[in-house]
Amino acid sequence: MAKYRKLGKASAQRNALLRNQVTQLLYHGKIKTTEARAKEVVKIAEKLITLAVAEKDNYDEVTVQAKVAKKDKDGKRIKEVVDGKKVTVYDTVEKTVKKDQPSRLHARREMLKVLYPVVEVPTDAAGKKAGTKKIDLTQKLFDEYGTKYAGRKGGYTRIIKIGQRKGDQALEVILELV
Repeated sequence: MAKYRKLGKASAQRNALLRNQVTQLLYHGKIKTTEARAKEVVKIAEKLITLAVAEKDNYDEVTVQAKVAKKDKDGKRIKEVVDGKKVTVYDTVEKTVKKDQPSRLHARREMLKVLYPVVEVPTDAAGKKAGTKKIDLTQKLFDEYGTKYAGRKGGYTRIIKIGQRKGDQALEVILELV
């Protein structure tokens, strides 16, 4: 018995396809795909969510000193002249940050092996670099999914069959997080 489905693709293409579908599933919450692909995506997604549930509280809160630029009423940085050069003026502020413990850091890096980076683009700024923001899916896994599924022992996904595709009669399904 085979350990995994080959999906009619070379290994590099198959891995890229599965990584992309897992990333989209965790970002959007559900995807539409074929049954064979969905069954492979479930294996990967369930492992990532299990990691997130196990490591959701493994961090220390640390207070650090941070430099923040002073800004005027318009939101522009305040600059002053020092030795003939314009230099930005900074304030020192204390911030509380989460510092991962080693096991959580390892889990985060294991997740990053699978997940692609996600960039959110607003609809009004389509095609422009300004206004885009990077989404930290590992943080979403720990904070959102880790707490949501803390009481469950697996079974984080659901496959709903929706019928056969018109072109090649492949069975299409909706794969969603429970």
